[in-house]
Amino acid sequence: MNINATLKKEGINVIKKLDTLEINKIASNISEKICNTFPEHNIKKSELFIAISRLNMYIAEMPNDTILAKYFYKNNSIYFSQNMDLNDLNTLAVHECIHFMQELKNRKGKLLRLGLYNMENNINTGLAINEASVQLMASLATNSKVDTVKYYNMELTTESPDYYPLQTTLLNEMIYFTGSYPLFHSTLFSNDVFKNTFIAKSSVNTYNKIEYNLDLILLYEEKLSEETYRLSISSNTKNIKKICSKIDALKQIIFEKTLETQNIIIYNCFNNEFDSIKNLEDVKKFQYRIYNFKKLIINTENYNYYNEFYRDMMNKLDEKREFIKTYGNISEFNNSLQELASIREQSYGFKFFKKLFTKYKLIIEDKLRAKNF
Repeated sequence: MNINATLKKEGINVIKKLDTLEINKIASNISEKICNTFPEHNIKKSELFIAISRLNMYIAEMPNDTILAKYFYKNNSIYFSQNMDLNDLNTLAVHECIHFMQELKNRKGKLLRLGLYNMENNINTGLAINEASVQLMASLATNSKVDTVKYYNMELTTESPDYYPLQTTLLNEMIYFTGSYPLFHSTLFSNDVFKNTFIAKSSVNTYNKIEYNLDLILLYEEKLSEETYRLSISSNTKNIKKICSKIDALKQIIFEKTLETQNIIIYNCFNNEFDSIKNLEDVKKFQYRIYNFKKLIINTENYNYYNEFYRDMMNKLDEKREFIKTYGNISEFNNSLQELASIREQSYGFKFFKKLFTKYKLIIEDKLRAKNF
């Protein structure tokens, strides 16, 4: 499909091409915003300006008011809505320029990756997580205000309340454990740094499940938009009832998948952190981190998972704290003893083995000291 056919299919109608002076002004604006916001990634402002200034830029009629900018990699062009103020570029303009920056093509010009979105060998995974990350970066670059909004009966706080709000909120929960650097690095340079960092903080299966769920949520949101549009143009009462039923079903799926994904993040990441606790300082840090995570929570009526998980982890944390006070800092040779210490002391046999393992611990420590000297 050629670019004109693609534009027609997307509902984009070109009005005019921007001249060199207008393009340079936009390139300067965006390169400055990105470089100033993400200096740790060593992006050279002059090089980014030159790259963006070489793009073709157009003013166009867009299919709806929500699409204010669109980048097409096949002809290296950005199409801006006629309703956009080019002197005050919003997050979507920056968003589309980041898409240009993150392109990874083969020698034949085939697009292989866009940041976290992998298209190699027809894999096509990570679209949603990449869009969320790009939007999060664009929001930070334009100093967007954090806002609390409601979607599908869920209350959430995000820097991007109008675009990918569910995805950006869940992504903020993920980078609570990795930090933002790995995420933005992978977004800009199309690599697996963020993926591998998050896997180290959870597991391969956890990352894959979250990635899959985010793509699924995005897919159902697109279907929801289609059904909402059908509803707006329908006049048949019977059709309206069917469409409303589909809309309700789609909203419920989005609702369930969002909370399921949040629970996956909470359970796997905090359990991984809990297993890494070695001393009393780690205990304090863990207690602080799990408590402060509640600021990121997507809430809804009767959502109790986080509170129940928190109480359960506090009980386990008390047991681990007592174990460390009794036996000292946790190391490789007393991990098995930690498991025994969490069992209630209900028999003489357990007390006997507890003393036995204490002696075993002292013997091991003596051998380690002798080895070190």
